[in-house]
Amino acid sequence: MAVRANSLTDRAMTPETRVGAMPTLPAGDMRVFIEGLRQLGYDTGSLAKMAGLSSIDFSDPDARIPCDAYGTLISSAQRSRFTPNLALELARVTPIGAYPLLDYLILTSSTVGAGVHQLAKYLHLVGNPVAVTIDERGDPVQVDIGGDAATFSIEFAASLMVLDLGRETHGAFTASSVSFRHVPDDVAAYARVLGCEVRPAASWNGVTIGAEAWRVPMPRRDPVLRRVLERQADDILARLPSRTGLALDVQRALTKRVAGGDTRIGALAQELAMSGRTLQRRLAGEGVSYQELLDDARKEAAGRYLHESPLAIGEVAYLVGYSEPAPFHRAFKRWYGMTPEAFRHTRRVR
Repeated sequence: MAVRANSLTDRAMTPETRVGAMPTLPAGDMRVFIEGLRQLGYDTGSLAKMAGLSSIDFSDPDARIPCDAYGTLISSAQRSRFTPNLALELARVTPIGAYPLLDYLILTSSTVGAGVHQLAKYLHLVGNPVAVTIDERGDPVQVDIGGDAATFSIEFAASLMVLDLGRETHGAFTASSVSFRHVPDDVAAYARVLGCEVRPAASWNGVTIGAEAWRVPMPRRDPVLRRVLERQADDILARLPSRTGLALDVQRALTKRVAGGDTRIGALAQELAMSGRTLQRRLAGEGVSYQELLDDARKEAAGRYLHESPLAIGEVAYLVGYSEPAPFHRAFKRWYGMTPEAFRHTRRVR
């Protein structure tokens, strides 16, 4: 059992986590896993403590959790009581609406196929690192679920998609097959729960869906509500950082520090428990410099202050780290292609 648990621990951790790039995910996503483990009979208080999560406020929409905490949570659960196909079991007890915005973007779609397209477009709203791509050129349709994600994440995403679509359509939807590059713990049990063929050691990760199932209507289809949700989701996506790994964590830290905090590299490196030189080297390995991240943080903060606050332009310049107005004006024109005055005016007349 220990060998199997250790194997699953590897599957639960992304390659980035193993090399120590310190990526993070939203705390709200962890809440879904903890609630799922509780429903499966685990002592989630002890598991959260082992993963260093006992002091986390999971209701805080801005709270972030290191990815390695997810690996620790899953491996600790498996060591305490091994559950075959744990990702599948977590998907089975995760209710529709656990990821509210993403789920209802899918549920208000016209058909299963349209819902899967919503999943592919908006999955980045949640922390699951999988990438979904769709190939509709043949029958069945192929929904690739991959990217650089760990196999645990791939299993969870594929299982939740198949189960939720089946539950929402009252069984009218069934997948043709689910394929995994790896071999799940119990392939036969996987097939029984998902109601379709499961192909282990395949050449790809993903789900095939027949043309008839692809066209199954969604019971809660609502084009008006869907468009409202899409506008909200598009706005959130536009504001999400495009960076990943350590660069993403540095960018988030700088966003909090840029208005009056210490943005020197040494101070931020200390917060991340490394030297300034190490931080510079690791950022270079991700193809970005500390100065670029600081510049991005200043750009975002300046635009937000000019759009949302009554502060004078000189005050905004000082807040984001410029002691003189002229350098701030030059930087702002480089960022937005216009002066701060013009930027504020265009936002007010919209």
